[in-house]
Amino acid sequence: MKEIRITKNEENQRLDKFLLKYMNKASKAFIYKMLRKKRIKYNGKKAEGNELLQSGDALSLYLSEETLASFMEEKAIAAAERHFAVIYEDDDVLAVGKPAGLLTHPKNSEDKDTLIDQVLYYLYQKGQYAPSMESSFTPALCNRLDRNTSGIVLAGKTLKGVQGLNAAIRNRQVDKYYLTLVVGEVKESGEITAFLSKEEGKNQVRISKEAGVDGKKSITRYRPLAYNDGYTLLEIQLVTGKTHQIRAHMQAMGHPVVGDRKYGDTAVNIEFRQRFGLSNQFLHGARLVFSDVQGALGYLKGKTLSAPLPKVLQQIEEDIFGESVE
Repeated sequence: MKEIRITKNEENQRLDKFLLKYMNKASKAFIYKMLRKKRIKYNGKKAEGNELLQSGDALSLYLSEETLASFMEEKAIAAAERHFAVIYEDDDVLAVGKPAGLLTHPKNSEDKDTLIDQVLYYLYQKGQYAPSMESSFTPALCNRLDRNTSGIVLAGKTLKGVQGLNAAIRNRQVDKYYLTLVVGEVKESGEITAFLSKEEGKNQVRISKEAGVDGKKSITRYRPLAYNDGYTLLEIQLVTGKTHQIRAHMQAMGHPVVGDRKYGDTAVNIEFRQRFGLSNQFLHGARLVFSDVQGALGYLKGKTLSAPLPKVLQQIEEDIFGESVE
């Protein structure tokens, strides 16, 4: 028999979900079979699986060491050189500045040194995450940016942090602002509402005014900060956060994002590559505002996090507008 004591990093989740993380190679069917057979007990009593765990709770697993070992895959931390900047950090939350060109999460088994790899190794080196000591919890990123977009990414260092950030983002209590350079001169603020759906067989989206079968409503607000010489620096506020939303919306407006290889203007992209060495879209997650955070992370309410433009984007901005305007 093995006894597990629930820690702060494991509370406030259902028992069945905890067990699926703890025995990460076991099937749901196996977990529920063990619960029915009373081979897993919760605080000494029969467990149903829907109990909400609290710190200090005891789980008793009446399973052999061989059975447990066969269902548990040991977590490992791979060394990963850090390429992100630390923007903000406390006991539960980490905000980092992701450079363009870095994947947020691996897309396949060959992808190494992604942002999540770097964050986990950073916390491991600080002694704030030890896989061997955590039975079910792993720190996690709570928002994402496209590979070729730079800017702020939030991570939960603890279960409290992950759950709090996810809830705040889901309930739209974190306002997201981007800076982007677009083709053409936009002289008035506005808002775009449209429906986005994935293009079959492509890593792109199509935009329409009607919902359609799989269309997802997307809302983008934009405000010109400066315009000159056929280009505009826009501040973008994402009301919703769909895949490629800003890039698709700007293209639909007739003002594609400079450097965007999927939705942009090829001739413009070539010009900026030759003039400035720009190899990615001019799109940067510049600011996050915790507008109305509730609950355990309520102390973040009213806090603003900012990430400066990368050097190549600063150079472009100053060349076109004569100064930094954001």
